[in-house]
Amino acid sequence: MAEPHIIVRDLTMAYGDRIIQKDLNFSISRGDIFIIMGGSGCGKSTLLRHLIGLIRPAKGQVIYGDIDFWAAEPGIRTQILRRVGVLYQSGALWSSMTLAENVSLPLGEYSNLEPAKIAALASLKLALVGLKGFEDYYPFEISGGMQKRAGLARAIAMDPDILFFDEPSAGLDPISAKHLDDLIVELRDSLGATVVIVTHELPSIMAIGTNSVFLDAESKTMIGQGPPKQLLAAPPNPKVHEFLTRGGTL
Repeated sequence: MAEPHIIVRDLTMAYGDRIIQKDLNFSISRGDIFIIMGGSGCGKSTLLRHLIGLIRPAKGQVIYGDIDFWAAEPGIRTQILRRVGVLYQSGALWSSMTLAENVSLPLGEYSNLEPAKIAALASLKLALVGLKGFEDYYPFEISGGMQKRAGLARAIAMDPDILFFDEPSAGLDPISAKHLDDLIVELRDSLGATVVIVTHELPSIMAIGTNSVFLDAESKTMIGQGPPKQLLAAPPNPKVHEFLTRGGTL
């Protein structure tokens, strides 16, 4: 059985008195491409923010390995987060910086490498995502799909153990989305990383997801868990079936 990389235990997400999700219990195994899915407004991105340390949960635990993240000292939390890479929905590139400068940013901030070594590593990371030769381009000079790949290059700058993606295929045409899916799998394999993806894109969910959790906005809890293809073959709830078939029939 695969080793758990992240364990979510009895998690409640809330904004003030308004509960978003409650009683969340699931594990993300090392090497997983784990999908967080569900309809609009169910709390997918909020859950991601709990996992990456941006929002403290109202209740429950997020456990990395054997460390309770939110109960740990700030220094321990910082160490954990330095082993994490995040690709936001927009790509979140600095528009005033070249692609190489964007990728170099975490290396300059969190490593003691010489500038020449940082520049070489930035070029390498851009090459890994298919952007060799684009080091001196600015984000506005490249397409949306290329911006996503540049954001991915920055996310892998520190060779993270875990990669988090928030709607990585949003705004991409089907071919670009397929290329990004393939790239995510390649990077998972080459880095030996665990991947966690928030998405509602069915082609991506079915093509690359190895495990998943389904959040329901109405009941405010998870109503499905397991490999997406298994959930499609034997849906645990009509809402899961409707989502995975886009309203089709069995």
